[in-house]
Amino acid sequence: MEKESIKHDRLFKELLKTFFVEFLELFFPSLLAEIDTSYLEFLEQEIFTELKSGEKYNADLVVKTKLKSGGETFLLIHVESQARYETNFEQRMFRYFAFLSQNHGLPVYPIAVLSFDSPRSPQPNSYEVVIDNQVILQFNYNVIQLNRLNWRDFMRQENPVATALMSKMKIDKDDRWRVKLECLRLLATLKLDPAKTRLISGFIDTYLQLNAEEETQFQEEIGTLASSEQEEIMEIVTSWMLEGKEQEGLTIVLRLLTRRMGEIAAELQEQIRQLSLIQLEDLAEALLDFEAQTDLVAWLQGVEAEE
Repeated sequence: MEKESIKHDRLFKELLKTFFVEFLELFFPSLLAEIDTSYLEFLEQEIFTELKSGEKYNADLVVKTKLKSGGETFLLIHVESQARYETNFEQRMFRYFAFLSQNHGLPVYPIAVLSFDSPRSPQPNSYEVVIDNQVILQFNYNVIQLNRLNWRDFMRQENPVATALMSKMKIDKDDRWRVKLECLRLLATLKLDPAKTRLISGFIDTYLQLNAEEETQFQEEIGTLASSEQEEIMEIVTSWMLEGKEQEGLTIVLRLLTRRMGEIAAELQEQIRQLSLIQLEDLAEALLDFEAQTDLVAWLQGVEAEE
């Protein structure tokens, strides 16, 4: 569980750090309009120790920026991603706020991104201390609770953060394969550089791992798309091979071939399994122009001739 939590923290931190402006644009456009995005300083890991328990906490992402108006008026934006439900999480958010405010002497804008699957009930966005019916302290923070957001509301957003986070939103069981496909279709339209594309596609693949039945539906739907769209999605899918997804990529190629020209002869399937990673990537692109198995045979013969 701890290993999974570390993986989650790394994925979210990398996503939000890479696309920080796009994150604000998606969820906090009014804040984005107020800050100078030419000055964004990602601070080193901020760690504080809870005095009573001695337990150490580190803030996930702390960004120092400044307001467009007011000259050299700086502030901190703290984004905390939470993968597991935690009682009294609001108290921990206050402690982060107090620590950062004291340590830097700057105003802090706190944001919590909640990505756990359950509960789906609205989570607190404030921490209060009330004594004798008097509010002694009221601390407010912003909450993005992904399991309460409908993925369909974000499928037309041309925003890389929306593309990634759709995979952790409220998704009906029967829609899982459809969401993965829509994420990849949206990603294909963004035309990001290869490294950023791999980051988002890896995020999607981590949180939307399909079972055999879902995978079949996913592959069949890819086969119904226009050739140009198939090609764009296949370019993304084949990039998974470079991230240890060779078997998944091979399965996708075989299924697309079957979809395009019917059952593939066993001897041809065996030849495909013997292809190198680079050759398999070439086949993923070439198959979009195939009309019949004779085209596949000719392509494989061309590969043999080159060797």
